[in-house]
Amino acid sequence: MKSLLTGNEAIARGVYEAGVKLAAAYPGTPSTEILEELAQHKDVMHVEWSPNEKVGVEVGLGSSIAGIRSFGAMKHVGVNVAADPIFTSAYTGVNAGYVFVGADDPNMFSSQNEQDNRHYAEHAKLPMIEPGDSQECLDFVKKAYEISEEFKIPVFVRTVTRVAHSKSLVEIGEREEVSVIEYKKDPSRFVATPGNAYKNHPILEQKLKDLEEYSYSSDLNKVEINGSEVGVITSSIAYYYAKDAFSEDTSFLKLGMTFPISEKLVKEFAEKVDKIYIIEELDPYLEKHIKAMGIDCIGKEIIPLCYELNAEIIKEAVFGEKVENKKLDIQPASRPPALCPGCPHRGFFYSIGKLNKKNKGKFVVSGDIGCYTLGAAPPLAMMDSCICMGSGFSVGAGMAHAFEISGQDKKVFGVLGDSTFFHSGMTGAVEIMYNNANMIPVVLDNHITAMTGHQDNPSTGYNLEGEVAEVVSIENVLKAIGFKNVILVDPQHLHKMEAALEEALDAEERTAIIARRACVLIKRNRKKFGRCQVDRETCIGCKSCLGVGCPAVSFVDGKSSIDETLCVGCTVCAQVCPVQAIRRVKEDK
Repeated sequence: MKSLLTGNEAIARGVYEAGVKLAAAYPGTPSTEILEELAQHKDVMHVEWSPNEKVGVEVGLGSSIAGIRSFGAMKHVGVNVAADPIFTSAYTGVNAGYVFVGADDPNMFSSQNEQDNRHYAEHAKLPMIEPGDSQECLDFVKKAYEISEEFKIPVFVRTVTRVAHSKSLVEIGEREEVSVIEYKKDPSRFVATPGNAYKNHPILEQKLKDLEEYSYSSDLNKVEINGSEVGVITSSIAYYYAKDAFSEDTSFLKLGMTFPISEKLVKEFAEKVDKIYIIEELDPYLEKHIKAMGIDCIGKEIIPLCYELNAEIIKEAVFGEKVENKKLDIQPASRPPALCPGCPHRGFFYSIGKLNKKNKGKFVVSGDIGCYTLGAAPPLAMMDSCICMGSGFSVGAGMAHAFEISGQDKKVFGVLGDSTFFHSGMTGAVEIMYNNANMIPVVLDNHITAMTGHQDNPSTGYNLEGEVAEVVSIENVLKAIGFKNVILVDPQHLHKMEAALEEALDAEERTAIIARRACVLIKRNRKKFGRCQVDRETCIGCKSCLGVGCPAVSFVDGKSSIDETLCVGCTVCAQVCPVQAIRRVKEDK
């Protein structure tokens, strides 16, 4: 039966059909939907959101060692978090099959960098498979489990945003119930002491040689000989871009296994064509390996190093064909990203910004990855750094130490969300306490992992399978770390939010703040909360309400105006109006 599936949906289907019994991941675009799809099959497998990617990989490896096929998924920067167990797992190997997906994000649609994770496979010495469309996503994942169990090694499946989120027709099959592999104690493999690793390293190197030989005849790779003048070596979705860009008499080698690369296969292809182009997104990964084989080829000398490719970019780079796209004479309206109308984070950023002005700009806010990163954007503009998950506290600690050492009169606030707190923020909180960083940690708790699409986390009371779960209390964790005073506050009540900030600033004991209010997108009830309106007769056009940065608030004909289709009645704009020209009205029933 055929079905129209995204790459992520097809990966989930492949995992299901492969008889996997456990899947563990942490949400991150563009990989999130894989686990959400797998949750539909909770009757035949355990599916979980792990606290972070490292834990997810470790849960998957443990399940594999214990004898069941397991699966993991993460976005490209999540591989950084999970690198420790990933690297070691190459030496230990697996028992039952273990496959994990790392989804790269060329063009950085939702990421802080554009790292090319193909290097990870080579560095960690793990086989890497790259599907280019949804059918390959399903087929390659199933093949990955065969490889994992044949060679007793984890398999890295790399996708990119366009593969993950584009749809194509897929032939789907039935689930194969795979027998559990009996667990047998084997410390020589799975206890990674220096002595055992010393013995297992040569075994790993032999596996890679065997995998290269396997790759030569594998149907993961595809050879198309259409002519002898020009050949293209490529992988993933870049294959389809190149097919559209080059003429029909171009020959292609599409590599589905991109580590280890079969040198024999590449050399045989190179002998059949006069000129070779390497078409790949991001780094010259294939190009580096192929040139090391002594093969003359053209790659990043002409193909862009940054961002996504498409057929037009390739045509211009290779053939000098400038594609003229029709342009409109009008400029589109500027629509920078903003916190949603009614977002609880807005109250925190507005309040700290107001206090910052009173304190002559001495506040420094160390931020983190999440919806609240938008607190860096005008008009709120109250974030000074954002590096990675968990950095809100630990980068903030570094800033606090530096300001103290250098004698600069600054006060640091470290900001991260509830899901991030459990992901990698707790160690930062320990850093603040243990090494006495003079700063105030703030957890913006909106009861959900919001930015990636409202996934549950350890503080929500539910797990991915929809079951009631034990709530892990953020305030209890902070208190256990040593924060004597943990202030709970609703950030939508501005005077309370400001009072909480001032209390934390004045406190002599170690203090943390939890700004707690549910994400408006999971708590939107117009009949209950109504909406706000502007009394144009009272409005003096001072633009104070524009300072909260709400998309529902605008300025029309010298007066403030509220878009009733966007407003959720949070009243933050009303609270900052100096003449009380904004009031909340109940929605008509």
